[in-house]
Amino acid sequence: MTQSKSTLSRAACLALILLAGTSYSAQSAEVKDATIAFLMPDQGSTRYEEHDSPGFIAEMKKLCDSCKVLYQNADADATKQQQQFNSVIAQGAKVVVLDPVDSTAAASLVALAHSQGVKVIAYDRPIPTGKADFYVSFNNEGIGKAIAESLVAHMKSMKLEAKDGSGILIINGSPTDAAAGLIKKGIHSAIDNSGYPVLAEYDTPDWAPPKAQEWASGQITRFGNKILGVVAANDGTGGAAVASFKAAGVDPVPPVSGNDATIAALQLIIAGDQYNTISKPSEIVAAAAANVAYKLLAGESPKSEMQLYDTPSQLFIPAVVTSENLKAEIIDKGIEKPETLCVDRYAEGCKKLGITQ
Repeated sequence: MTQSKSTLSRAACLALILLAGTSYSAQSAEVKDATIAFLMPDQGSTRYEEHDSPGFIAEMKKLCDSCKVLYQNADADATKQQQQFNSVIAQGAKVVVLDPVDSTAAASLVALAHSQGVKVIAYDRPIPTGKADFYVSFNNEGIGKAIAESLVAHMKSMKLEAKDGSGILIINGSPTDAAAGLIKKGIHSAIDNSGYPVLAEYDTPDWAPPKAQEWASGQITRFGNKILGVVAANDGTGGAAVASFKAAGVDPVPPVSGNDATIAALQLIIAGDQYNTISKPSEIVAAAAANVAYKLLAGESPKSEMQLYDTPSQLFIPAVVTSENLKAEIIDKGIEKPETLCVDRYAEGCKKLGITQ
């Protein structure tokens, strides 16, 4: 009787091993040669071409050398992104990583994908009204709060007092971008009780720097030297504000924030024209999105840290960069090289900051 039980036990174990092997083989076959789409929203920021897509493709190649990645950029056109979305599904994409041009309109894309058994990873920008399978991003509300708090602390250290109708400008991102809404919320959490009144505020269509610059120029004409600082939601709009002050002959330029650590913004910080930015190497979230995509392809449930808009989410905490820590955060960590930043008129600033000799 004992021998019979032992034989049954061994048989059961063998069956489980064979079943596990079959499951593993099926899982591997499911991932092998799979097609994944990586759809980005615009080219207003250089990050998508220079960091996000190369980072995603490189990590995906490590995970699945035989997988195919379809990368497309919508050029800030929601209709174009919808066409691209339809196209990649027609080409057999099983997972779509989507950074939406219009976060609200993207809900219909999620529904379309799910109706065809396709998984959707919301990337960088959330999709509040359409439940994606996962959301990967930096903490956008935290970014808004961090850049605003940093700017306020700097303004107070400069003894800039809000009196005689003076205050700050706020330049937000696109009104169709839910991530911009989160950044805006974070900015206000730091500004509303800072003691610095908001003179005027602008939601920049499509994050377009020319539109931000046009608006900022109008506010400079309107308020003049009553503008003590500018909280700009990213480096494109921050650089636009700096350009407006320069064009108006304002010297020195009031403290201006940013976000993305673009080369242009880092150079403005080196020159003393922009106060801060956010270092968020896009390769970090791109690699995380690739790992989530791989797990979804394999039929696994990726681990999440939290739920945002009822979606499992993984949010990364970025670093605020000013002239004081630019070398440590950007150069020493290998994000950018001195020979890239310290050219022409920025060479002297690099020497002052200890970036070059």
